[in-house]
Amino acid sequence: MFFEGNHRGREVKNVNRNAYLLAFLAIGATAIATIVPLTRAANDVNDKKSFRLPSEIPAPAGNMQTPDRVELGKMLFFDPRLSGSNWISCASCHNPSLGWSDGLRTAVGNGMQVLARATPSIVNSGFNRLQMWDGRFSSLEEQAWGPMLASDEMHGSSDEILVKLRALPGYVDAFNKAYPGEGITKETVAKAVANFERTVVSKDSPFDLWIQGDESAVSDPVKRGFALFTGKANCVACHSGGNFTDQGFHNIGLEGSIDVGRYAQVPVKAMKGAFKTPTLRDATLSAPYMHNGIYRSLEEVVEHYNRGGDVKENLDPNIKPLQLTDQEKKDLVEFLKSLIGKEPTITVPRLPQ
Repeated sequence: MFFEGNHRGREVKNVNRNAYLLAFLAIGATAIATIVPLTRAANDVNDKKSFRLPSEIPAPAGNMQTPDRVELGKMLFFDPRLSGSNWISCASCHNPSLGWSDGLRTAVGNGMQVLARATPSIVNSGFNRLQMWDGRFSSLEEQAWGPMLASDEMHGSSDEILVKLRALPGYVDAFNKAYPGEGITKETVAKAVANFERTVVSKDSPFDLWIQGDESAVSDPVKRGFALFTGKANCVACHSGGNFTDQGFHNIGLEGSIDVGRYAQVPVKAMKGAFKTPTLRDATLSAPYMHNGIYRSLEEVVEHYNRGGDVKENLDPNIKPLQLTDQEKKDLVEFLKSLIGKEPTITVPRLPQ
């Protein structure tokens, strides 16, 4: 249930079993995971310990976190000179004051173009195996340049961006400290931005305190909401684990969406109209919701799933009318509110001149 949820059934015709398996092995394990229906043991989904967030965000060996790398990445993240127009930064869309999103139904890019998809929050994105709504990037390092170079987003040129950065002594010094001997390159820019993004972590929420044993950390409605989340409402089918996402891609039957989503990357019918399951942590702070920004409130999201979605074509078979009572809907929303964590304080950096 919830933001882009449940697992899709398999619909592969005229392909024998062996060919089917070989085709999906070629696509990769992640693609398989998004197609095979998810089954979880009852003692797992109801075990509060299974929702504990890992203590550390994984980072590649060549880009381990250091203070200098984080500070450099933060400068780059807030610097509009990484765009072709010199006025759009990563933070223009991923605003820390707006839950690391932008508060708009869908993003606005270069030349004030209104884009087709909503800006996803980057909260806890370091835990993701794939990045972007359609999963087209496999790491934060790979993702960093995507929006910068996209003509309808930041509309930048890698050569021009590197020229700008190399001309600023402040950046030259910062790169030398963060990545000694590596210089200012596409690789080091990407590594620095990714290093900073891995610090955007939501944790230590009231829910986290509760599952650690503090019964007073949450209210009775939150506890009832969690029971619904893992039971009658079946939200846990997709929003599982410590980051409340199965890392999969799902079609949830959204009205007005013609975007093919994951299908553009993995052309299998089951992926048509499917989008990545986002984390539910800090979801209260990053409205509107869904990849097309169709819902302004958590209450609207709950209603969507309660009626079993709207568009039935290619709909995940797990999405069915839930028949929740008004009180149960309220309890689910209260549970989601308990997932607001303590993020690090972000101070806007002074940029090199």
